[in-house]
Amino acid sequence: MTEVASDDIPGLLHRAPMLVRWRDLDAFNHVNNSSYLTYLEEARLQWLSRVPGWYDQNAVPVLAASSLNYRAPIQWPAELAVELYCERLGNSSLTIAHRIVDAADRHRLYSDGNVVLVWMNPHEGKPVPLPVAIRKAAERTLVD
Repeated sequence: MTEVASDDIPGLLHRAPMLVRWRDLDAFNHVNNSSYLTYLEEARLQWLSRVPGWYDQNAVPVLAASSLNYRAPIQWPAELAVELYCERLGNSSLTIAHRIVDAADRHRLYSDGNVVLVWMNPHEGKPVPLPVAIRKAAERTLVD
């Protein structure tokens, strides 16, 4: 699968290639709705792992909300791309917009939506400021 540089798509944080696995299918022979969330989680973790300092012992991301719109069914076999964009930067939260598209044709949209990550102190259970590394990585992609 071809990796697209973030410079090629305005505002892109990360573009993660994904292969649809046979086990992702449901009884109707298309990707089960829960698998979409797994694809999104994998893409977020790929992006985060490329940002040194995205967490430490006093600041970890917690999924606070998710929104997912199913636009078209995905059938097997398929090569997908999950695109992540910075939608909003808060004091302790980051809203990441996402799109699941065909890897060869990013205009073929399977789903879109967003998630909200909140950085929390795991010992106190309270929000903490976004790590500087996350803020810098996300700010670079904000498009007006």
